[in-house]
Amino acid sequence: QVQLVESGGGLVQPGGSLRLSCAASGFAFSMNTMAWVRRAPGKGLEWVSSISVTKFATYADSVKGRFTISRDNAKNSVYLQMNSLKPEDTAVYYCAMGSRATALTGNRGQGTQVTVSS
Repeated sequence: QVQLVESGGGLVQPGGSLRLSCAASGFAFSMNTMAWVRRAPGKGLEWVSSISVTKFATYADSVKGRFTISRDNAKNSVYLQMNSLKPEDTAVYYCAMGSRATALTGNRGQGTQVTVSS
């Protein structure tokens, strides 16, 4: 079955950086668009970024220019490099499958907490 396991979250000061990782198994990773979505405290699930099988990346306006998604098909892994973090980036981040249109309703992992605070 599909398994997505996130790691790399933590507490960071505003302006800092974190790199999230997701290890995928149970499906043909290299043939699927992968994504990151997040849920901030008291808010709904929000799409953050997707990367296609050809490594074309798309981003939500709120993270464009600060976050970078990447994938390593040899390792069945997808990553999210987060720079210039802001308090409003505080959320549980989930690895997911799909594009902006489908990532919010498909398979996702258990999540990793990112807290941006001084």
